[in-house]
Amino acid sequence: MDHLIRRVVTATDLSEASLRAVERAMGIAALTGSHCTVVHALGLDALGPLSEVIGALADSATGKIIARQRAVLGPLVAESARHYGISADLHVVPGLATSEVPAQIRAACANLVVVGARGRGVLRHIFVGSTASRLMRKSHCPVLVVRGSGRDPYRRVLIAVDFSPASASSVRYAREMAPGAEIMLLHVLDVPFEGMLHYAGVSGDVVDHYRRTARETAVNGMREIARAAGLPDGGWAMLVEQGDATTTILRAQADRGCDLVVMGKHGTHVTEELLIGSVTKRVLAESPGDVLVVVHHCIPGSDQVN
Repeated sequence: MDHLIRRVVTATDLSEASLRAVERAMGIAALTGSHCTVVHALGLDALGPLSEVIGALADSATGKIIARQRAVLGPLVAESARHYGISADLHVVPGLATSEVPAQIRAACANLVVVGARGRGVLRHIFVGSTASRLMRKSHCPVLVVRGSGRDPYRRVLIAVDFSPASASSVRYAREMAPGAEIMLLHVLDVPFEGMLHYAGVSGDVVDHYRRTARETAVNGMREIARAAGLPDGGWAMLVEQGDATTTILRAQADRGCDLVVMGKHGTHVTEELLIGSVTKRVLAESPGDVLVVVHHCIPGSDQVN
């Protein structure tokens, strides 16, 4: 079976969080037989205003800084690639990560992007690092946000299923990234107009039947997604719950000790350029583990980041 993941791109700023992401990216590349590209963006745009003052020295300074960082990172990337038995390359680029990383993703035709989570406390409720947030808003390929060690294989994976086109892809990506992990599919049940029915005086028996029918439809849909994704019978668990989506996902992750949460990103409205979905954003901010966001229109070999 062909792998969905064939080219992995990861970014590092030499912070602890980003180095964990590089470790995870290397491990996934080893699992899937992928090539790994490591990007280090220096953010040297700030030297631009100095060019009028120091002239050609600005270009010389940029070149020396790039060479120095390549000398620092090159052996680390090479050693890690040897350890995992993969091919990897390093790109040290002068610009800002928010523009340079998407450019490298386009150039590599990446099937997966791996970045480290940034921000603590209140800030985590606003953004998950500027680079990660931009990729999440605009990426046409899956983005993995790493908070864990990056070294240990995933043991338990929670996949949030909403029956969007991304749901089946989420299962397939999870299986490639965590082939030996326990898989749990979770659907947070939304029963449309239930509150209105109660308000309108519809009997409790009728509402209960309506709720049961919605649950049965969800169960059948999850079985179909599992079948389409090739999950073996008995090789996965199912959970259907009603309640707030974010709270339910995070509670299920904690109760079952899941170290990876997989969610789909969908929708085509222009606001996608400004915001990721509120549930996805909240899970990214509050999850203690890694989160993979799968875009529904990702097609191996034709992924893009604008």
